[in-house]
Amino acid sequence: CKIIPIDRVVDSYANLLDLNPDDERYRMPFGNLRARIRMSLLYFYANLIDGLVAGTGDKSEILIGYYTKYGDGGADFLPIAHLYKTQLRELGAYMGLPKRIYAKPSAPRLFPGHTALSELPIDYSKLDILLFNIFDKGLGVEEAADKAELPVDVAVWVCRRYHATEHKRKMPPSLLEIKHIPPIL
Repeated sequence: CKIIPIDRVVDSYANLLDLNPDDERYRMPFGNLRARIRMSLLYFYANLIDGLVAGTGDKSEILIGYYTKYGDGGADFLPIAHLYKTQLRELGAYMGLPKRIYAKPSAPRLFPGHTALSELPIDYSKLDILLFNIFDKGLGVEEAADKAELPVDVAVWVCRRYHATEHKRKMPPSLLEIKHIPPIL
């Protein structure tokens, strides 16, 4: 395991762009830049060993688009994308992982003090119940909110967020049309 500090890389972008990353207007863009720098380092090391980058996105994050496009969302495969965050925590406990790992609060750390709870209207234990009822069971917004014991406006927020972040879950559109695929020789 190797920890690579990226502050100098982010600072070099700030200097190049002549922007103050502590300015509130630039907080999220620089935060997303941090995620994309991390991703580029992962791909650098994967390239060195002719490997692939495993994504860490879970079903909860993917459904609400809670990741940086081409940042922590950039990966070659997503081995835990079918599991909700609460399921992953339960799996970690079942496997005997240290509690500091499986119960670690969600924190993207795009900027100092950045946590999931500072951005999301509810914690993952409630969010996952809501997501499951909407996306897996196909319940309507009101019924899903009722089952999760949440206000309807939270369920509406989840649905709006899902639609607003749809672009993150799809490949970019292309005008490329391949008319003939040659055989492998």
